[in-house]
Amino acid sequence: MATAQTLMEMYEAMLERFGHQGWWPGDGPLEVCIGAILTQNTNWTNVEKALGNLRAAGVMSISAIAHMDHDALAELIRPAGYFNIKAKRLKNFISHVFESCGDDIAAFLDRSAATLQSELMGINGIGRETADSIILYAAGKPTFVIDRYTCRLMARHGLTCPEDDYEQVKDLFESSLPEDLGLWKDYHAQIVAVGKQYCRPKAKCAGCPLESFPHDPVAGDFAQ
Repeated sequence: MATAQTLMEMYEAMLERFGHQGWWPGDGPLEVCIGAILTQNTNWTNVEKALGNLRAAGVMSISAIAHMDHDALAELIRPAGYFNIKAKRLKNFISHVFESCGDDIAAFLDRSAATLQSELMGINGIGRETADSIILYAAGKPTFVIDRYTCRLMARHGLTCPEDDYEQVKDLFESSLPEDLGLWKDYHAQIVAVGKQYCRPKAKCAGCPLESFPHDPVAGDFAQ
């Protein structure tokens, strides 16, 4: 009960500071899926440029990307960084969807969260965070997204241990918070806002909306 109350109070403090974040950016579920794949190890501004290139080229569809040459796709998504690796991952995802559901991304996403997670994790290059982002934001199914910001923030506030793995941190949220899609979507976005501005590898606690909550700015090893 104490953890649940603390998590909600932390959310309310972040929401008061930043306002509702309106995540995930993207025009429809396909763009959300593509954005989730491209956003790894880069910032959203770069992903938006890559998405803009795909739109401008008229290839923002499953069938178009499925039939694209790897090099042509890599060039379009170049702004997102690691473009050859990401082009391969994106092609793997798109090819899987195309083979099972054709151009119908809604049909692919229309299954339980557990089934989707299992299927997504079976696609080469799709990890837990990317899979959960697609499930929560594109499919609208209940799952909590964990990233490096979440792990750092929770450990520094003493709610998890630095050595806790993805599933342990995820369970903290899913077992403590009400199963509310809107809450889960915005909570993750609020954590990202705090992580980018304040809870960096070298903490900047002054002025953070969570500064009043008990914390240790050097808890764990977050040098990377």
